[in-house]
Amino acid sequence: MQSVAHSGSLVSLAVVMVFATIWPSAESYEVDKYSLLMPNVRPKKMDLYLCTPIRIDPSKSYFIVGFEPKAHGHTSHHMVLYGCSEPGSEDPVWNCGEMQMASSKRKAYTHSNPCKSGSNIMYAWARDAPTLKLPNGVGFKVGGDSQINYLVLQVHYHRMFKDDETDNSGIYLHYTEQQLDKQAGVYLLATNGRIPPNSIEHMETSCPVYEIGKVIHPFAYRVHTHELGMWHTTCARKVVAGYRVRNINKDEQKWDLLGKRDPMTPQMFYPIENNITVESGDILAARCTMESRRDTVTRIGATSDDEMCNFYVMYWVEGTEPLEQQFCVSEGSPRYYWDSDPYLTNIPDEEASIL
Repeated sequence: MQSVAHSGSLVSLAVVMVFATIWPSAESYEVDKYSLLMPNVRPKKMDLYLCTPIRIDPSKSYFIVGFEPKAHGHTSHHMVLYGCSEPGSEDPVWNCGEMQMASSKRKAYTHSNPCKSGSNIMYAWARDAPTLKLPNGVGFKVGGDSQINYLVLQVHYHRMFKDDETDNSGIYLHYTEQQLDKQAGVYLLATNGRIPPNSIEHMETSCPVYEIGKVIHPFAYRVHTHELGMWHTTCARKVVAGYRVRNINKDEQKWDLLGKRDPMTPQMFYPIENNITVESGDILAARCTMESRRDTVTRIGATSDDEMCNFYVMYWVEGTEPLEQQFCVSEGSPRYYWDSDPYLTNIPDEEASIL
């Protein structure tokens, strides 16, 4: 890999990396390690999103096969790794929040999206999740003839730093130059919407898969929400569940569980519950069950006081490129619910909201 001038240099270990994994693995190829870290930044306001890029050597393809986080939950709310055709900025660091917060006229960083073009979510981390190791023979293809020319690290800082503090949170990327047959991808299901005060609400989304000829093999899932209800003496009740929905006939559907989790546990990628595939005509669906003890409306948004309802599906494909469609966002509560969707039947209403 080739870095832009401000980023750290490639650390060539030229050894097979060994670390804890929840998938069987026995690599027959060398795995090297690259440090993608924040260049000693100093966040000076709450809920600041910062991005930093590296440029990938365009002369060859690499496959990322593992993600080793270097971060702590007391500093970083979450991190996201994007693959980009073009980065959102040419600066070494920029403000890449999902919305630009009100601030003084004097800004420490310019504001832009993580990617200017060709945005792909490759990895996400929160709540002190451990290292993620992909299954043997599976990797995210970057560089060469892929559409990913840059990697951009986004870190959401949820506290202000003191004048003598800096941060170099980030990710150690485990990669190989061995060409792999199975390409990895990530599909994100999310919602917009709002949660009424003092209520239990379902934030739901459903996403039809239309890309003919592609069969995806989900192998991991991850859930992500914010801190709704945790500021009160009684904690919030939360469950996030994801499903593959397949038509059996014109009147019946089969819902197969991809994964279900309390989002207050480490927000890592966990193994898919069922060994299933997703094909054109299937639907991916997700629900976040949230209990608000607040006296005000909570909206979906980017700050720690807002909420999020995200369900990530990590998958592999063989002999083809990953899905072109990489995310799906519903209107959420109160405009969208599963039971008002004419394309959904046999909804597992009780099962989707209990652990």
